[in-house]
Amino acid sequence: MIVGIMSDTHDRLPLIDEAVKRMNAERVDLVLHSGDYISPFVVSHFKPLKAKIIGVFGNNDAELGRLKSLFAEIGARVKGRFAEVKVEGIKIAVLHGEEDELLNSLIEGGCYEVIVHGHTHEASIRREGETLVINPGEVCGYLSGKSTVAKLDTETLKAEIIPL
Repeated sequence: MIVGIMSDTHDRLPLIDEAVKRMNAERVDLVLHSGDYISPFVVSHFKPLKAKIIGVFGNNDAELGRLKSLFAEIGARVKGRFAEVKVEGIKIAVLHGEEDELLNSLIEGGCYEVIVHGHTHEASIRREGETLVINPGEVCGYLSGKSTVAKLDTETLKAEIIPL
């Protein structure tokens, strides 16, 4: 299965549209979003996504109840601040990552094959022991100047950063 990963969309509608187009072009089966959508009006821009969406909230998200209900209307699930997702037997933790101590505890705990986070706006893929840690960077491109997403192949546990 191919899993698309994105984070930190920050209301940047043209780049959200580009990220959705890229996820559809990559034919991902699932998209994980690690938060900072920001405002409820962004939800309609995720509707063209052909894959199921599972996400979490970030530290900058507003109107959490409204975001959650609007995403539910398009068949997406925003699970709160943390999500544990099982994909083809692979345990994946999804969180925004603004709390370094929590993120590091999850990594060091070794309970997840994959941990997906955002918050830093810096794309990275690294191995910590047996855990693959993926930060897709930022869709919005505001801080790094680079708009990126990522994808994960659950059969090979290989991930890559994809520039938009």
